[in-house]
Amino acid sequence: MAFSGALTLTDLNDFINPSQACIKPVEQFNKPVAEPGAAATQIEVDAQGGYYEVAQGAVGSSGSRKKLETAQISLNDCLACSGCITSAESVLITLQSHEEVLNFLSTNPPYSAPGHRIPILSISPQSLASLSASLSPSPPISAHLHRISQLASQLGFFRTYDTTFARHIAHLEQAVEFSERAEAKRQGNGGEGAEERLPMLASACPGWVCYAEKTHGEMLPFMSRVKSPQQIMGTLVKEWLGSQWGASPEQIYHVTVMPCYDKKLEASRQDFYNEQYSTRDVDCVLTTGELALLLREKGFDLSQPAPSESFAADYEIPSFVPHPGSTSGSYLHSLIHSIVTSSSTKLVLETCAVRGSADYVEYTLKPAQTEEAGPSQPVFRAATCYGFRNLQNLVRKVARDAGVVTGKGALGRLPGATARRRLRPGATTTEGDNAYDFVEVMACPGGCVNGGGQMKPSDVVKSITDEEGFVRDWTNEGVQLDSPSPAPTPNGGASSRWGDKAWLRRTEEAYWTDETGLPTPPPSPDEGSPALPHWPTGSEKHRKADALAMRVLDELCHPVDKGDRAGWASRMDDAAERKRRNAFRTHYRAVESEVVGLAVKW
Repeated sequence: MAFSGALTLTDLNDFINPSQACIKPVEQFNKPVAEPGAAATQIEVDAQGGYYEVAQGAVGSSGSRKKLETAQISLNDCLACSGCITSAESVLITLQSHEEVLNFLSTNPPYSAPGHRIPILSISPQSLASLSASLSPSPPISAHLHRISQLASQLGFFRTYDTTFARHIAHLEQAVEFSERAEAKRQGNGGEGAEERLPMLASACPGWVCYAEKTHGEMLPFMSRVKSPQQIMGTLVKEWLGSQWGASPEQIYHVTVMPCYDKKLEASRQDFYNEQYSTRDVDCVLTTGELALLLREKGFDLSQPAPSESFAADYEIPSFVPHPGSTSGSYLHSLIHSIVTSSSTKLVLETCAVRGSADYVEYTLKPAQTEEAGPSQPVFRAATCYGFRNLQNLVRKVARDAGVVTGKGALGRLPGATARRRLRPGATTTEGDNAYDFVEVMACPGGCVNGGGQMKPSDVVKSITDEEGFVRDWTNEGVQLDSPSPAPTPNGGASSRWGDKAWLRRTEEAYWTDETGLPTPPPSPDEGSPALPHWPTGSEKHRKADALAMRVLDELCHPVDKGDRAGWASRMDDAAERKRRNAFRTHYRAVESEVVGLAVKW
């Protein structure tokens, strides 16, 4: 597990300790039982970093030398270490496995019997794209969802959904939260405190949340409180759909399929536990690879087409709600669309890749330049930032612009005089052309489609060159070359490499397909482009999703003025607003670190 070389010892604590304390360089099997007078062994490291087991005689004479193989780190190894997560969290993850799902389905009483729970399966579009990319030829993800739905029904699932409608609601609620923070900023007050100040950091990534809570508690006031699509889907399934089926939340068993393991921890957070009904919004989370493993163990073949390859039945919620932007949530692109459509002036969008990286891109909205007005000032500046290497640089930039002291984890402070910046009247950005208003954050390089729980490439053969282009003699250096495998290896393995760019492109191509209603994203406009790219949000399906979202809001929050609101952003009465926050928002808390950097043993 590699992290940015810019990290220093004082930056590290319990969350990213694997770079120090979780290293497992070699592994020895069938260790001999020590006997009195027997030869002792010790481990030596040569100049090239190779590990050798050296047998020493009883009197200290040199013995044989045996090169040790590099150990492989598995999920179980990671869960056994307190470097990443606590032991309590690891216990929760043991309940999040495909064996647990199969055990539930096999013991679930019949529908008419007492104690029956309704099994529901929700799948992220990133997982569907990864599963489609693992097949040849790759089916459209709409057809792939239909295949999985047919197979899941044979296992006992009542419904299978994708999570795009939940993400659509997350986009709507995020625009509301952003406008609330901007208004509080314009009025020169912090609303409830520092959490109402800009910039706003938004993400559906629990890896980023854990990183901020455990290493940069001072960043928490800037983070969006909107739930992730997974957790909003939990609210929809357990509360909204459950009420239509005449079932209470504890009578529903909700399983999600997500592209990363961190989603298991997210579902286990206390914030998403219903004390009244003693149930969680999401009962079990499977990674993409775990779903493939579950289906394979039951003898199902995803490469075989279903009787009908069209997913015509949307059941109670629409499938594949279109959205602009990226494959990683599109929080920023959705907000840009909201700003542009609500602006009374014509705006143009400029983009710039920071240091040429596709994982760190800046976006600037400006009024269209006219001869009379001359050059225009930005009205909105934002960025997409993916991967821990970029995250650390982002944290420092945001902290510097906002006057926040970083590097102290939960002890970070918010100096009032420095951090309380004012907006120009009518503006939406902080002072200074380089300050961000909004940042979309993801912990994985390449975003969600490159999550650690996704399917991996089946044919990865190492060349004779290393990552920097230098010729290497892998055999003499003790490196075992990966051999091609006839089938994709779920969640990594001997024949895969996390972060393979060609595989990432293949997965993204499977995601953006016309058959799903998720059209290919428009290219970013050239600098000085007179118009914004076409945002694919005017479709009939998108309008139906907006209307259904309003219905969900009414039936979950019970506002007094149901018929008098123009849209999702319209404010409701105080009681309904409290229910809205409980249904679609959460909160974060800084975690006090117990690790002292200088006390780490190397």
